[in-house]
Amino acid sequence: MSDPSEPIVASHTEDAVRLEKLQKLREKGINPFAHSFKKQQNISDIHAKYGHLTQEDSTEDTVITAGRITAKRGHGKATFGDISDENGTLQYYAKLDSMDADLYDMLLHLDMGDIIGIEGKPFRSKKGELTLYISSFTLLTKSLHQLPEKYHGLQDKEIRYRQRYVDLIANPEVRATFKTRARIVYEIRQFLHSKEFMEVETPVLHSIYGGASARPFKTHHNALGEDLYLRIALELHLKRLIVGGHERIFEIGRVFRNEGVSYKHNPEYTLMELYQAYADYNDIMELTENLLSHLVFTIHGTYTINYQGTEINFKPPFKRLPLKEAIKTYAGVDCDGDLDVLVKKAAQLGIDSSQKPVRGQLIQFIYDKTVEDHLIQPTFIIDYPWETSPLAKRNRTQNDLVERFELIVNGMEIANAFSELNDPIDQYERFLDQQKAKEAGWDEAHEMDDDFVTALKYGMPPTGGLGIGIDRVIMLLTDSPSIRDVLYFPHMRQK
Repeated sequence: MSDPSEPIVASHTEDAVRLEKLQKLREKGINPFAHSFKKQQNISDIHAKYGHLTQEDSTEDTVITAGRITAKRGHGKATFGDISDENGTLQYYAKLDSMDADLYDMLLHLDMGDIIGIEGKPFRSKKGELTLYISSFTLLTKSLHQLPEKYHGLQDKEIRYRQRYVDLIANPEVRATFKTRARIVYEIRQFLHSKEFMEVETPVLHSIYGGASARPFKTHHNALGEDLYLRIALELHLKRLIVGGHERIFEIGRVFRNEGVSYKHNPEYTLMELYQAYADYNDIMELTENLLSHLVFTIHGTYTINYQGTEINFKPPFKRLPLKEAIKTYAGVDCDGDLDVLVKKAAQLGIDSSQKPVRGQLIQFIYDKTVEDHLIQPTFIIDYPWETSPLAKRNRTQNDLVERFELIVNGMEIANAFSELNDPIDQYERFLDQQKAKEAGWDEAHEMDDDFVTALKYGMPPTGGLGIGIDRVIMLLTDSPSIRDVLYFPHMRQK
């Protein structure tokens, strides 16, 4: 880290020129980094109020607003420019004979990227653009680094993801995506509140990681002298709250998984989990399709979206497809046949099954390789092998399966849900099975959680649980091809 007392050294000529301007401003007693400014109108509000003006109209209204200079045109005795704020762009116009000469000269020498406050009267220019005829301005922040070239914006994804602040300046549509993200999260909360769910918060640091099949990030607490893990799911603490007497709860929070990075995976992401007492996975299936269809219709005004050129219809009910039936359709394998057939199919798909000959795990692996990519329209895959779902209740008619569903849209898992296992004896035995799998080499197996088993011994009512990957939902609803496009600061490999 550089010494903050050292002067900033310009990295190229443009920066050097800006630093010279900064110094000259200070020599004139002008503060290039103001403390505040009374911005009275957003630019979008100005357009809404004065958009009706014609070239023949005039108004004596005075407008005071602020934003970043994103364009400059003209020089000499008259000048035009654009300022942009979070909500839009507005043209400004100034003339030497209507402004103090020194102030006007300062305006001419401002740079793209400088942030200014302006005061003036709105009018319609000869080219038909709503414009603010400014009588004064205030320099609020001097920009010391050149913005990306205006007409092409910032296209380099590497720079966009690493320097999101520049991306947000250069590409207004990116700001729009994140505004939609905020609205989606808000609408999820509103929907769940309307169904009498209460929002809660649970720990991020866990002494035992669990609630999902994933590798955790590990850290150390110095004062306690013990290792801790960043949570990989919200599940086990939330179900403790169901034991405690809450009947409808949800949490929206970050979870962390020490896994690969792809267009749909980031090491940390936003997860929503909810739990409803006296419900099963059928009830949660209905809740899920109602929530997602509500989101789509609220954001787009229709149940159909266009995602990367493909129309996807979210009007409920969604298709229900048993996992075994899906594998038979897309992989041509009978999951109830000989184990050797599953092993052979797994080998053909490039899966090393030498240390994992368990039927349920092989079925899950074959499903992952052969089915999801075919599921474009919203589809509930239901009834999973019990071996891969240690927290789900066994299917009430097929003992080798559990009552679990995943919602797949456009080949991506969007949601995962169970009829939650509430038998403490069965849960303990499942944890033991997971320990055996871990000893056999499966590093994503669950840890034994004795306290959770103890909680279940006090009695948890029949419960349906749901987890939704918020970032993937936002990808779909904003037509974003990568999860990195909907995270302000996605993880990137250090240069």
